Amino acid sequence: MLREIVSALWLLAPAYAANAVPPLAKGKIPMDFGRKMPDGNRILGDGKTVEGFSAGVLAGTAVGLAEAALSSGVPGLPEMTPLTAFLLSFGAMLGDSCGSFIKRRLGMERGEEAVLLDQLDFVLGAAALYSLVSGISPLSLATMLLLTPIIHRLANILGYRLGIKKVPW
Repeated sequence: MLREIVSALWLLAPAYAANAVPPLAKGKIPMDFGRKMPDGNRILGDGKTVEGFSAGVLAGTAVGLAEAALSSGVPGLPEMTPLTAFLLSFGAMLGDSCGSFIKRRLGMERGEEAVLLDQLDFVLGAAALYSLVSGISPLSLATMLLLTPIIHRLANILGYRLGIKKVPW
């Protein structure tokens, strides 16, 4: 089981980095350019910016490239390539954006907590794009889905205490 946990965390490191970096970017250009849907709510909201999305993809890809360099010849770890690093990072940011889209459709405000959606949207996006080039075992996916809410909450509490995030979720 420990091997499965290490493997899942290794595979998700680019997605975790991609998800963590956008608040640091202090983006100004909203991805939806202020547009609204017919329901009267913004498409994504001010929290999803071009700068944050880009910084997330770059940071996650960099983490994946570092993993690729470090893991050469290490048995048991999922292979990390430039393509998989990018797909995990881009997928994480895409999944996070989809989560914001869903929250806006539900009439939720920016920063309003959506239990499990906030914690798992980026993981599901990363896993979906990664699965285009490599498989994820059901056990690995289950491990990711069980560990991520805990890790996500701890990381957000830390970000809140450091003044990076406005809310601890």
